[in-house]
Amino acid sequence: MKNNLTEGSIIKGMMSFSVPYLISCFLQTFYGMADLFITGQFNGAASISAVAVGSQLMHMLTVMIIGLAMGSTVVISRAVGARDEDRAAAGIGNTLIVFAVTALVLTIGLLFVRGPIVRVLKVPAEAVGEAGAYITICFAGIPFITAYNVISSIFRGLGDTRRPMIFVAIAGVFNVGLDYLLIGPFAMGAAGAALATVISQAGSVVLALISLRSFETGVTLSKQRMRYDAGVTKQILGIGIPVALQDGLIQISFLVITAIANSRGVDVAAAVGIVEKIISFLFLVPSAMLSTVSALAAQNAGAGKHERSRRVLNIGVLICLAYGAVIFIVCQFVSEGIVSLFVRDDPHVVELGGQYLRTYSVDTMLAGVHFCFSGFFSAYRRSVYSFIHNMISAVGIRIPGAYLASVLFPLTLYPMGLAAPLGSLVSVGICLFFYRRHEWK
Repeated sequence: MKNNLTEGSIIKGMMSFSVPYLISCFLQTFYGMADLFITGQFNGAASISAVAVGSQLMHMLTVMIIGLAMGSTVVISRAVGARDEDRAAAGIGNTLIVFAVTALVLTIGLLFVRGPIVRVLKVPAEAVGEAGAYITICFAGIPFITAYNVISSIFRGLGDTRRPMIFVAIAGVFNVGLDYLLIGPFAMGAAGAALATVISQAGSVVLALISLRSFETGVTLSKQRMRYDAGVTKQILGIGIPVALQDGLIQISFLVITAIANSRGVDVAAAVGIVEKIISFLFLVPSAMLSTVSALAAQNAGAGKHERSRRVLNIGVLICLAYGAVIFIVCQFVSEGIVSLFVRDDPHVVELGGQYLRTYSVDTMLAGVHFCFSGFFSAYRRSVYSFIHNMISAVGIRIPGAYLASVLFPLTLYPMGLAAPLGSLVSVGICLFFYRRHEWK
């Protein structure tokens, strides 16, 4: 099979996998960043708050879909590592079946509850209308969001991250152009930002489907091989559901923190929304390492090369620690400058955002460590460990920490920015406990 990552230099294999994936994540995150940036150029704090809250909600749904699809990546990767073409084809076929149903259920269900969602998030009154329009359009586009990320997970399972990078790069160009057109001359505000994102995602899906059908993947896809298999579906869901739940739990904790910020007024809401978007961008490298460790460790586990899998984990952790240290140091000096890129003529929002980012940036180091462990656990079908440490971290530390900080320190966002790093520190400790109590074979 092509793109077998069980031989040769580990670092070279990780780089060849992670760099295109990182670029893809950057471009996909750029959708939301472009929405927020361009909205800020033509609109005020209310529109910025609407796009920030709506895009954060969609980010939560996207990472949950990606988390669920990790089950597919691991199943396909292990089959590739074991050189079992039939199993790989069955993994691809059952992935397409599972996620077609998932997309349909999510779209219908979320469109019915979009109103209550806006109320639960405590969106500032000035932003309620635009936030509702933003999430309505994005919910209608869930089939495209699901399809793109699932097809990308199939390619990652096959060891190929280059093609998804090409798909999303082309879509990104369209997204920026549509943003300027719909938010600027057409003055559609938050609704224009959402429509630009959905149209761009639809284009990336078309390209991905053409590539999956037309290019050589190393696996022959036939009707016989791709029919429904309960055992394969159980494996996909058994790995993917805990990962999706943990990712959803993390994002829910961020949404709760956003709701806490929203209750403090539109300036705090805008500042926190901007920083959350910046953090999602800064987390691209840790996220890329999570998927890289998961895919490479799964292939090597399938090939019985368990020591090589552990070395993949160790290298991933070191990369994340080094990257996070650099980001933390930079943010101590230029936090306000970064935030000011997203808001014009509002120094109070810039000041608050700078405070929040300066302390929150500690998490770029700590989160990367437990991201790598989560990828490793998933590769060995122990994704429930990831769910456990994230649940304890979110419910026990992040949410109550943010609430207490907002009550005890109402005039600053410095303490509130420490809630996420403290939660990640707890996650790292739990991951080390789980890792040391097993022989990973």
